[in-house]
Amino acid sequence: MALPVHKQAKYWGIAAAAFILVLWAVGNVLTPFILAGAIAYLLDPIADWLEKRGLSRGLAVAIISLVLTLVVTLLVLIVVPVFVRQVQDLVVVLGTLPERAPELASRFTAWVSANSGLEIDQQALRDGLAQAGRFIEERSGQLASGLLNSAASLLGVVVFFILVPVTTVYLLVDWDRMVASVDRLLPRDHAPTIRRIFGEIDRTLASFIRGQGTVCLILGTYYSVALALVGLNFGVAIGAVAGLITFIPYVGAFVGGGLALGVALFQFWGEWWMIALVAVIFFSGQTIEGNFLTPLLVGSSVGLHPVWLLIALSVFGALFGFTGLLVAVPVAAVIGVLVRFAAETYTASPLYLGVSTRAGEPGTGHDDDAA
Repeated sequence: MALPVHKQAKYWGIAAAAFILVLWAVGNVLTPFILAGAIAYLLDPIADWLEKRGLSRGLAVAIISLVLTLVVTLLVLIVVPVFVRQVQDLVVVLGTLPERAPELASRFTAWVSANSGLEIDQQALRDGLAQAGRFIEERSGQLASGLLNSAASLLGVVVFFILVPVTTVYLLVDWDRMVASVDRLLPRDHAPTIRRIFGEIDRTLASFIRGQGTVCLILGTYYSVALALVGLNFGVAIGAVAGLITFIPYVGAFVGGGLALGVALFQFWGEWWMIALVAVIFFSGQTIEGNFLTPLLVGSSVGLHPVWLLIALSVFGALFGFTGLLVAVPVAAVIGVLVRFAAETYTASPLYLGVSTRAGEPGTGHDDDAA
C-alpha cells in the first residue's frame, strides 16, 4: 500500500533538509568530489560515443584521460604562465593610476575640449582617477591573497592534482552503473515521473554547461588571440576573462570590452584606428556568439534566465562558498525544471481548472464561445 501524499512529502522534505545541512557543514570537504563529478558528467557523452565505436569503457576512459593530460600539460606550460604574468602586470598598471592621474586627466580634458568645446574640472577628474587607482590596488591585493588562501585551504596542490583526476576517472568508469543503481532505488510509483524530470534536467544541463562552456572556450580563445595579434597589452588576460564570463549574456563583452578599450586608450592614444580595431574585435565576437555559436551549441530552450543564474550564483556562493559556486548552476537547473513541472501540474489540476471545467458547465470558456 502506497504511503499517503502528506507522509511522502514529509519524508522527502526531511531528506532534502538533511542534504542541505550536510552540504553546508562539510561543503569544503566535498569540493574535490563535486568537481570530479561535474567533470565526469561532462565527459560521459564522449566515453559513450567511443563505446559505440567498439571500444571498451576502460579503454575509452584511458584515451580521454590521456588527451586531457596532454591538454592540461600544454596549458600549464604555455598559456597559464602568460596569463598569470599579464594579470600581474595589469594589476601593477592599474595600481599606478594615483601617480598618473594628473597626466591622464590633462590628456583627457585636452582631447574633450578640442573636440567638443566642453570644460571639465581637471582636479575632480584627478581625484577620481587617484581614488579609483587606490581602490583597485587595495582590492587587487585582497583578491589575490584571498584566492591564494582559498586555493591552499580548499583544494590544495595535492587535492587538485591527484584527488580530483583520480576520482574523475573512477566516476567516469562506473558512471553508467551508478546511474542504473540509482534508477533501481527510485520509488516504483513515481519512477516514470522522476525519470522524465531528470531527463529534462539532463537536457537542460547538457545544453547550458556543455554548450555554453564550448562557447566560452571559443570566445575566450578568439578574444585572446585577436587582442594579442593587434598588440594590445594584457590582451591574453583580458580575452580569457571575457570568455570566462560569457555565460552571462552581455557581461563578458561589457567587462572584457571595457578593459580592452581602457587599455587601448592608454596604449594607442591618438591612433584611433587601433582603438576602433579593438572595439571591432568585441563587436564581431558578440555578433558571432549571438547569431551562430549560441543557437548552434546551446539552443533556444535552455530555460535558465541570466537573472536566475546571477541569483543562484550569489545565493549559493554566499551560503556554501566555493562549493556553492560549483553546484549553483546544476541546482538552478534542477529548481527551474521542478518549477516548470509544478506549474504544468497545477494548470492541469482541479485547483486551477475549477469544478465547472469537468463537464463543460457554464464558465469554461467553450460554452461562452458557443453562445
